[in-house]
Amino acid sequence: MKTASAKIAVESPLTDDMRAMIDELNAVLRSLTPEEANYSMTAEEMVGPETTLIVARVDGKAAACGAFHRHEDGIGELKRFYARPDFRGMGLARRILDQITALAREEGFRSLVLETGHNYEAARKLYETAGFKECGPILDYPESPYSVFYSRPLSAA
Repeated sequence: MKTASAKIAVESPLTDDMRAMIDELNAVLRSLTPEEANYSMTAEEMVGPETTLIVARVDGKAAACGAFHRHEDGIGELKRFYARPDFRGMGLARRILDQITALAREEGFRSLVLETGHNYEAARKLYETAGFKECGPILDYPESPYSVFYSRPLSAA
């Protein structure tokens, strides 16, 4: 794995470079997933107290991102995880996931859940190595052959 000196911080999704990265992510997802199983979010949908966007920058360039979306009953959802091709293999997504996990614990969330594509092997490996277990449909997502659902409790080990 390549390593990178990256700055990882909470950012607004409304900056020009974050809008560009979100558009890039949405285009990638559209190429891999049928429309009925594509749960993309626009930059505008990521604004507000229920969603926190974490961005990794390498030499000032937006390299990777992930979002924490808050739901009722102590459930936090991982959304919008993406590493640009030139920055893959640097551990950025794992660092973002670790930061979101710490934030969710700080805020008292009891579990993290997510939906990802059945064919997103790198994403599935990331979540599985971070302790997530496959489960049935979460939140209001429908059962779909294109989706895989994961959950992870946040209670103290």
